[in-house]
Amino acid sequence: MRILISGASVAGPVLAYWLTRHGFCVTVVERAPTLRKTGGHAVDLFWPAMNISEQMGVLARVQERATGASRMTLYREGARRPVHVDLSKVFSATDRHVEIMRDDLSEIYYDVTRDDVEYVFGDSITAISPDGEVRFENAAPRRFDLVVGADGLHSNVRRLVFGDESRFNTFIGAYFGVLTLPNASGLDGELLIHVGVGRTAGMYGARHLGDARALFLFRSEHELDYHHHDVPRQKELLRAAFDGMHSDVDRWLDELDRTPAFYFDSITQLHMDTWSRGRTTLVGDAGYCPGPAVGGSTTLAVVGAYLLAGELARARGDHQRAFPAYQRAMTEHVRGSHAAALSAAKTLIPTSRLGGWGLAQGARLISALPAKPSRTLLRLTTKSARLYNSMTIDDYPPSPTAPAGPEADSADPATAGGRTL
Repeated sequence: MRILISGASVAGPVLAYWLTRHGFCVTVVERAPTLRKTGGHAVDLFWPAMNISEQMGVLARVQERATGASRMTLYREGARRPVHVDLSKVFSATDRHVEIMRDDLSEIYYDVTRDDVEYVFGDSITAISPDGEVRFENAAPRRFDLVVGADGLHSNVRRLVFGDESRFNTFIGAYFGVLTLPNASGLDGELLIHVGVGRTAGMYGARHLGDARALFLFRSEHELDYHHHDVPRQKELLRAAFDGMHSDVDRWLDELDRTPAFYFDSITQLHMDTWSRGRTTLVGDAGYCPGPAVGGSTTLAVVGAYLLAGELARARGDHQRAFPAYQRAMTEHVRGSHAAALSAAKTLIPTSRLGGWGLAQGARLISALPAKPSRTLLRLTTKSARLYNSMTIDDYPPSPTAPAGPEADSADPATAGGRTL
């Protein structure tokens, strides 16, 4: 049975790994000419994704590439003294957790699949027919049994099959930016953060990165006028939002015209009644993004990929049974992640001076308490910690034989066997 996945970031390679383990023949198409190494930002892997990574045999590499963030210095606008925070106590609120650069994680998942999966870089899907024929920008048309969109918040597959993304987007009133810049301060495992009313900026680095990242979150009562490919306009909006915040922030913004990597987007949630239509389904941010930077979307993508592959294996490739089962298995996880993201955004980007004071005092209290009480306090007060600690996920033993799709016998011998091109 032949399955096409669009997107080679996180959800795509994880899904490809588990589908291959269950006996399916997998192709991954990626618009970028090579595996993306665009700077990226740090993402969180909570215990469900850590367990899945361990089953994939890559946990040691994930832990090796962790950012090692252990300290935070928090400056509040209008306050004279910063607050120093022990991040190890914050992260201990979840049973198992690693912070890792998104590009590093993508590379790890790609490496573990590259010998068993056909990867096609520098191409994109232009049409998907109900009978499984797929057309591409560059390659000749091919037929697949199933197509999966794992291509992010601005999913091309979702647009082709379900319509314009504006039908499903819910803007939660904030924006997120990140840029790569020299680690002039020699930061290693430390986060410097400035918090004000409606805006938060930070910078962090780790020894293995060789550079640093500056991140920016800010509120907006309405959606801003820009296109998600219009980088000069995005930089202009970012400068305006953080004008006059602090000299540190001014220096970070000075790097906007020199940065080798820049990312900017709204913090948007996706709400869809169904993630599947016909032979096509969606996974990760393409189907149920809880909000970049605030909702644990990377963990949700890994869990979703694992569950989708497992349900397809359990149904022996019958998508009419597998897709609804996948939706049932993921619905509560998605609902919880959406709620946790709204709570996290409110905390990380205070709406008032009192909110900023509360964030600083809460961080100070957690650092002052012994490890066990601080862990208990965070678990009681942090929605994301409660969510990920309580997730339950079925086990799907690898299938002893491959499900046979109708095109299996006529597969192109140049691509049969799923080797990397």
